[in-house]
Amino acid sequence: MQADSTLRKELLTLLRGGHAHMSPDEVLADFPLDQMNAKPPNSPYSCWHILEHMRITLWDIVEFIRNPEHISPEYPEGYRPRPEAMTDAMGWRSSSEWLLGDLAALERMVRDPRIDLFAPIPHAPDYTVFREVLTAADHMAYHTGELAMMRQVLNLWPKGSEYLTG
Repeated sequence: MQADSTLRKELLTLLRGGHAHMSPDEVLADFPLDQMNAKPPNSPYSCWHILEHMRITLWDIVEFIRNPEHISPEYPEGYRPRPEAMTDAMGWRSSSEWLLGDLAALERMVRDPRIDLFAPIPHAPDYTVFREVLTAADHMAYHTGELAMMRQVLNLWPKGSEYLTG
């Protein structure tokens, strides 16, 4: 029982950021909404594109776990907006809220002792919740770091809260 509790605690830390990387909350905090469509040099994607990609991917993972009828988007085009797409403040807030809401849903699954993290997912027996949580955490960490660096390159951190790169 102790091992299960420890594993769940560490998975939650991994999902939310900790130990080795910042959290999605930290990278989204005080984001200047007038810059959500800004693109760093040599990148086809804006900050919102990355956020929306994170949201779509996390939503897909959460739905894959809990909904046997779920159909994933086409890869790769279904997992991010087209490079020319833009959003407004409401779109940014919606992407942020959905991302954090799906992250909270995945955290609830991890906390739920009735969910056997290592049992095959009934409608996808080659997969486990554990595997999906690791995939989600890895994907979130990668793109959280990417978004943090985009903010750095575009000089979008609030004064005194600049992202430290080393």
